[in-house]
Amino acid sequence: MELALTPDQRQRLLDFLGLLAKWNRAYNLTAVRDPAEMVSRQLLDSLSILPFLTADRILDVGAGGGLPGIPLAIACPDRTLTLLDSNQKKTRFLTQCVLELGLDNVEVAAARAEAFESAVPFEQITCRAFTALDNLVNWCDHLLAEHGTFLAMKGVYPDDEVAALGAGWRLRGSESLTVPGCGGERHLLIIDRSPETGGETWRA
Repeated sequence: MELALTPDQRQRLLDFLGLLAKWNRAYNLTAVRDPAEMVSRQLLDSLSILPFLTADRILDVGAGGGLPGIPLAIACPDRTLTLLDSNQKKTRFLTQCVLELGLDNVEVAAARAEAFESAVPFEQITCRAFTALDNLVNWCDHLLAEHGTFLAMKGVYPDDEVAALGAGWRLRGSESLTVPGCGGERHLLIIDRSPETGGETWRA
């Protein structure tokens, strides 16, 4: 994947997996339990969207077990990430990760997306296996900056979800992601507000 990671970043990523495996026994954070699988299906899958991060402040909605937010925060110490989840057990885990991994660039918030408020909207909002695209844009509309983008991680390309996007939203682009060790399709869908003049959507 040609990721430029320091030895400290690589160690923090592995330490994060250790925390995820430990807390998973009580909190059921992920269905993936094999350590080797976790490297590819959790770490590398999360880091596969690194080339598409452009904002200084990023919201990871439905952060769950910290994917993709924690790996992205470790890989991008110059960016600030807010991890949002309504599940109190999961946000307790995320808070513990921030403390143990020394992640000064991460904030954890416990709230439903539609009820969460931010004084400054986010230029980019990420999500991984969170909800259907129409729910995503409806619940997080107030959190996205005027010219911001959603980065939605999906498996098989969701034709039905794209077709169901409401008026005012468009698929700006879609990228097929290659993740070493992960079988099956992986896609990143980039969604933004439709310009007043309209515009064609495209699929990579």
